[in-house]
This record gives sequence, C-alpha cells and structure tokens, in this order.
Amino acid sequence: MQYLTNEKLTIVGAGGMIGSNMAQCALMLGLTPNICLYDIFEPGVHGVADEMAQCGFPGANITWTTNPEEAFTGAKYIVSSGGAPRKEGMTREDLLKGNCQIAAEFGDFIKKYCPDVKHVVVIFNPADVTALTALIHSGLKPNQLTSLAALDSTRLQQALAKEFGVQQDKVTGAKTYGGHGEQMAVFASQVQIDGKPLSEMGLSEERWADIKLRTVQGGSNIIKLRGRSSFQSPSYCAIKMIEAAMGGEPYTLPAGCFVDCEELGFKNVMMAMPTTIDADGVHYVAPQGTPEEMAALQTSVEHLGKMRDEIIALGILPPVSEWSSLNPNIK
Repeated sequence: MQYLTNEKLTIVGAGGMIGSNMAQCALMLGLTPNICLYDIFEPGVHGVADEMAQCGFPGANITWTTNPEEAFTGAKYIVSSGGAPRKEGMTREDLLKGNCQIAAEFGDFIKKYCPDVKHVVVIFNPADVTALTALIHSGLKPNQLTSLAALDSTRLQQALAKEFGVQQDKVTGAKTYGGHGEQMAVFASQVQIDGKPLSEMGLSEERWADIKLRTVQGGSNIIKLRGRSSFQSPSYCAIKMIEAAMGGEPYTLPAGCFVDCEELGFKNVMMAMPTTIDADGVHYVAPQGTPEEMAALQTSVEHLGKMRDEIIALGILPPVSEWSSLNPNIK
C-alpha cells in the first residue's frame, strides 16, 4: 500500500468513537502507516488498537499508549478529540472550563515533547476556544494549528440540497464563518444550487429561517437521533484536514484558525474563516458577504471574545497582553 508519508501521526482521544474513526479513516485514506493511538482510558485505546490491527492494513505500524511522552515524542501531525463529548441538552459552551483545561495540558505536551510538530487539528468542543487555548500553550505558529469548523458548512449544504432535491455537491458556496456553535454566522449570498444563485430559487424567508435553524442545531439533532454526539463526520473532516497538511489535496472547507487582523476588526480569536490548508499550513482570506452577513459575523466574533475572556478569568489563559510569554509566535 502506498502511503502519503511515513511520518508519525498521533491521534489523541483514540479510545473514543471519534478517535477510533479517525484512526480507521487515516489508514483507509493511506495517510501514514505510523499511527500512535493515545488515550488515558487503557481498555478503550487498547481495544481500538486491536481492531485496527484486525483490519489487516498492509504495512501499518499501529502503536498505542496511555503515556503522553510516548505518544507525543516524534509526532509530526496530531489530531485531538481528547475532550469530554457533548450530551443531550448541552451546548458546546457547557463544556468550556473542563475541556479548556484539557486543551491547556494538550498544548503543554506539544511544547514539551514535540515542538517540531508540523500541524495540529483540534476537534473537541467548544473548538474555537479549546484550539485557541492549545495554540497559546503549545508555542506553535498560528498557521500550524487549526480547529474543525467544516461541519457547519456541510450541514448547511445538506439542508439546501434536501430543500431543492439536488445532489449535495451541486450546492456550492454554502459556508458558515465565525464561531462553531449557536452563534455561527450563516452566509447565503455566495450559494448556488446546481449553478443557479440561491437568490433566484424562490426560497421564502420562512424556509430560509428553518434551514438556518437546522444548520445551527445540526449537532444537537444528531444527538437526539443517535443518542450521542457526531463522530463519523468530524472524524472524516479532521483527517482530510491533516491529509492536506501532509501534502495531499488542499482542504478548502472553512477551518478554524487564529485571526488577529486590525483591518477586519477580528482580534485574538480562533474562528472559522475562508481558508485553505496545505503543506505550508493554514491560510485565510477575508470573508465576502452582505452587510447583514458581516454584521452576523461580527456578533459571532464578539461571542468568541466573551468565551476567550472567560477562559482568561478562570486562569487557564493569561491576559492577551501576556500571551507572547507562553507563545513567542503570538505577537
């Protein structure tokens, strides 16, 4: 089997459903044979390692550990789902304190054991602030760490495809930016349905409001339907992000990235932007939208700032003015 690279990929939280699916996706897509599965829950990660071995992937070198030093040392790529999952009735923000404490430790492990890691993807909620926390603690450059944000856009794409009875990939330009949560900004002005602008499709305001609501509540709906939070879609999207960072096909769905842009008015937040991930890391451009869409994005960014400030108040992050003391790459 031909692999994209031989470099070490560490999957954090590998004993869980997202982590185990990421391991299988990475091997099925031929990313690297050298995968380390890390989790603090020994039976879970041990079982996942056995299952991966029993798949019989040619050339695979699958290791597992509960020791962070062993897991992180030598890792060139890392994907972490190592936080508490969201349960029915919870918002992503309900997970704020506990998961940001986990993210701070995760960033510390990167700084201590694999400071030369090439790219990191954080996918445990609330991803905007857990990823920000991990970035500040890790010492990495901002373009080396991203958070999962694509699911909001693919959920919008799915809802529009159902509405108009077209194949999902016939819906283009369906994007959400800002926060990965109830405060996301849903952009419609660039959407086309099988090549035709959404504005010409006769969609009523009532139906559009329903589609937006289904997009925003897409994750909670999965919990209601399946009795647990999403695991297949975040696994696949996260592994495609890492594949792009390894030099595979660039990833062009929105990703969460660190933004500190005076011109845009977005300061010191991790947020979904129009992005491309490739072997040089993540790159973003300014979102393009109507005045109403940009106002919604500004509201979303303000919400992210409030969550960031809450983490600072809890002592998990220092004040913004002191971030460079933890991470010299954050000016």
